[in-house]
Amino acid sequence: MQIDYAIVFVSDMARSVAFYRDVIGVPLRFETPGWSEFATEGATLALHASEDPIARRDDPHRMPAGRCRTGFSVPDVDIFHRRMRDHGVTVIQEPTPVHGVRIAQYLDPDGLVISVAQGATEGEPRRP
Repeated sequence: MQIDYAIVFVSDMARSVAFYRDVIGVPLRFETPGWSEFATEGATLALHASEDPIARRDDPHRMPAGRCRTGFSVPDVDIFHRRMRDHGVTVIQEPTPVHGVRIAQYLDPDGLVISVAQGATEGEPRRP
């Protein structure tokens, strides 16, 4: 298993892209109004536009600005999913096809959403 990506939810995409690109110095892979990615070595750093003031556990794709979500890549999401169920981990999204990969989402003990994907191809946007 490896960390595949980190998504930072942002309130102003242009401002955040400028910060990560121009201030921190991470090379930009591409930028759109709702999703941008940086060309990092290893895991992908992505920015996701968010206008929500609070987290919504009923919709795992909507998070407030100022939060981060990590994503792990696993060889078999179904085996991983069974292990999470066996350990009583809260499941907020069963393994589901999303943008060419199968993704499941869980809550860690503090309520942070963790995404786990099978099938990500090197260089493709993750967009979980």
